[in-house]
Amino acid sequence: MKALLKHIPNAMTCGNLLCGCIGMVMALRGQLELAAWLIGLAAILDFGDGFVARLVDVSGPFGKELDSLADVVTFGVLPATLVFQLCWFQQLGSISYAAFLIAVLSALRLANFNIDTRQSESFIGLPVPANAMLIAAFPLMGRYQPQFDAIWQNDIALGMMIAFSFMLVSDLPLFALKFKSFGWAENRAKFLFLIASALLLLFLQFAAIPLVILLYIVVSLFTNDRTRDRVTK
Repeated sequence: MKALLKHIPNAMTCGNLLCGCIGMVMALRGQLELAAWLIGLAAILDFGDGFVARLVDVSGPFGKELDSLADVVTFGVLPATLVFQLCWFQQLGSISYAAFLIAVLSALRLANFNIDTRQSESFIGLPVPANAMLIAAFPLMGRYQPQFDAIWQNDIALGMMIAFSFMLVSDLPLFALKFKSFGWAENRAKFLFLIASALLLLFLQFAAIPLVILLYIVVSLFTNDRTRDRVTK
């Protein structure tokens, strides 16, 4: 039984990669909202594979490397393809190719994460799944919340998606949603962030996702001094 269980985390990681591959096909066919949903599904698998690996005690370097390779595709190349298509639909011409900076920056972020021992309990730079979810929110807003068309279908929003991706390779210290205990005092910032995020998602739905990412950054910078101390040691 254990021999079977040890393959589940890697199978989930491969599912993450498969979502990225199919998502790129969907994006190139103009089905941007479906590609965005696949990013969301991949994010669930990406969170789940590490959780299951720890649960069945099969964590190892192979799984870590496979996870990063899958993430480059699903949370790097696929979001870049989404932004490229959005730019192309806006008739931005050759400027649209700047979208693929997202893939390059995501690869740099993941390579650095694999060798940076300071990021075991917190992050330096925006995690690639968070950046991918931010980008995925825009086509979902366009499909399900047309009242936000004026916000996401403009050059400023497209430029923001690319510019925001530079946070992937920044020295920005960010907390990780890992809990050693569930006491309020030591996890106050995390609990407040989760509560605020849930309320934003409840009232704003997909439009809340960029705000949740921004809130994540703000909470990390201004209410989590211990994160900054850990990552600079």
